[in-house]
Amino acid sequence: MIADATISGSEPTARGEGFVFMSQVRATLFSRTADPADLRANPGARAELTGCPWHDVKAMLREVGLRPTRQRMALGWILFAKGDRHLTAEMLYEEATRVKVPVSLATVYNTLHQFTEVGLLRQVAVDGSKTYFDTNVSDHHHFFVEGENALVDIPNAEVMLDRLPTAPPGYEVARVDVVVRLKKKD
Repeated sequence: MIADATISGSEPTARGEGFVFMSQVRATLFSRTADPADLRANPGARAELTGCPWHDVKAMLREVGLRPTRQRMALGWILFAKGDRHLTAEMLYEEATRVKVPVSLATVYNTLHQFTEVGLLRQVAVDGSKTYFDTNVSDHHHFFVEGENALVDIPNAEVMLDRLPTAPPGYEVARVDVVVRLKKKD
């Protein structure tokens, strides 16, 4: 049952007695005064949490202009209550099915794309046919472990890009995604 899950590392802090901050549980929630356009421009914005993941997901959805429907709430809870994660739509669908959330695979895809459009998730394409959704929307890169189909964050200091190509006239670089493929040594 969904309500039985716990969040590790969620203790009160000096900044707000009795509040848990998302930087501790490594999921992303934004401030109550934020405009969705500002959130996309500043994905590092954080808000104080109440300590109730269900309430926090509801507030997060409202803050970015999404109506907190039961299905969005349930999928958001599954996505964000466990911290930074990399999931495909199929993986999220399987998790939802295991905890008895009545949702179709099409609804999972639609919800993931809606969350991505408002800046709650980051889409990472690994192959032409495989897309992961990352709950950590900060600028970072990934290892992809072939054979295990696992996507793992690379710390920012580990990847150095010397120079980017000049964007064509009328365009700007939106972001750079580096996916380093790994395989087991023989």
